[in-house]
Amino acid sequence: MSTDKKARLGRGFDSLIPQNFDRTIIAEVASGQEKIIKINVKDLMANPDQPRLIFDESELDGLATSIKSHGVLQPLVVTPNAEKYYIIAGERRWRAAKSAGLEVVPAVVRTVEQLERLELALVENVQRVNLSPLEQAMSIQYLRDQFSLDFKVIGERLGKAATTVQNTARLLLLPEVAQAALRARQITEGHARSILALKEEKEQLELLKLILKHSWSVRQAERYVVAHREGATNAVAAKKKVSTRTPKTDKLSRVLNTKVSVRRTAKGGKLEITFKSDDDLDRILLYISKNKN
Repeated sequence: MSTDKKARLGRGFDSLIPQNFDRTIIAEVASGQEKIIKINVKDLMANPDQPRLIFDESELDGLATSIKSHGVLQPLVVTPNAEKYYIIAGERRWRAAKSAGLEVVPAVVRTVEQLERLELALVENVQRVNLSPLEQAMSIQYLRDQFSLDFKVIGERLGKAATTVQNTARLLLLPEVAQAALRARQITEGHARSILALKEEKEQLELLKLILKHSWSVRQAERYVVAHREGATNAVAAKKKVSTRTPKTDKLSRVLNTKVSVRRTAKGGKLEITFKSDDDLDRILLYISKNKN
């Protein structure tokens, strides 16, 4: 875990650990200075308790290709076992590294006792009511990275649905500026989920800009996303079709005695006036023609 990641999350990883917890176990983790050693791939063994038994060969091939070019970027987490090590997290990286022809891989060594205590501390602290959404996401992701726990298992330990846990963890995928807005409470977790529903970062930042500029509710942000999915075919169209009410449309609605709404687009917008019948349409047109000057 980098110091940069810690700083971005406000109080940081260290604040997620109880005050009565043995601080020496997580001191290096909190400072971003974990001791990383090189271990021969032949001295590593798959964890017999690893819930994941099947690994996609095409994914492993892709990872092996990346490792040949860039190496293993994220250290494995291992625990001593006789003269070798069990892999706690990173079996996929280990398999791909062997396929890529690497003889050694980077790893962080933890004892079973340290792993159990750290896992317990993190699980307990995700449940703290005063944790921000991003701090919860950080803890959940750490449980995944360090212990190879999937969302279902984490959810069971937290008493939450797996989808809820997964949605919280995904907050770490927000662009940095959106994370900052969430930390500052300029947007809510609901807004954040709407932003993440858009695939491209450019579109995500555009939605964030609109939310902040117009003080959109979560519902309005969701409508924007729905409109994008239904009608957007390119980067320009992705900005269109969010129905809004404004003081001006409300005034016009009262004058015409009917519903009036604005649908903003990349090139301006459309004014929509609702009528119930041909007679109602004639009434509206007559009023407009009489007052056009």
